[in-house]
Formats: sequence, structure tokens, C-alpha cells
Amino acid sequence: QGQLVESGGGVVQPGGSLRLSCVATDLIFRFRDMSWYRQAPGKQRELVATITSGGSTNYEDSLKGRFTISRDNAKNTVSLEMKGLNPEDTAVYYCKSTRPGYATYWGQGTQVTVSS
Repeated sequence: QGQLVESGGGVVQPGGSLRLSCVATDLIFRFRDMSWYRQAPGKQRELVATITSGGSTNYEDSLKGRFTISRDNAKNTVSLEMKGLNPEDTAVYYCKSTRPGYATYWGQGTQVTVSS
């Protein structure tokens, strides 16, 4: 059974930083692309960043330079480093595991609130 568990969310002041982590069971980490999505209140869930099984990365254009996605294959962990946070970054952040031809898995989400 695949499971994704996010952590690292919280309340941060504008301009601050946070690092989110998502730990996956081995079955849904190896050979899989890992992504971070976010969903703000009243808005659709949107892609933040993806890192492929080979380590290639892709970001939502407006977040390039502030957010960095990385993966540690030894620890089955994908991380999202976020800097220069502003209130518009407030959302629930979700981890996602995908592989063509296989089931997709989502984590339960972690809340990030940017507020003074």
C-alpha cells in the first residue's frame, strides 16, 4: 500500500522561509515522478513543482527562483524549499507520486500560512 506523509507546514511571516518534506513508502517513490501541488482557499489545486525519477525539475513559472524541489532517494523523501514567502503562498501543500501506467498517490496535505 502506498503512502505519502507531508510535514513542515506552519505559520511564517512574509519574507520568511519554510521547508516541506514528503516521505513515501518505497513502492511509490522509486521510478516515480514526485510533485508538489498547492490549493488556496476557494481556488483550484495547482502544480508547484515536479522532480522526475531521474532528477529533472520543472516549476510553475511564477515560482521559479523562490521554490526549490529536491529528492533524497536513500530516504524516499521529496522536499520543497520555499523562500521569500508572501500571503499569496498561503495554501495547503500536497505531495503527489506518479508513474505512467500505475496508480497516482496523494498525501494528506500540510498547511502553510503566510501572515504577519
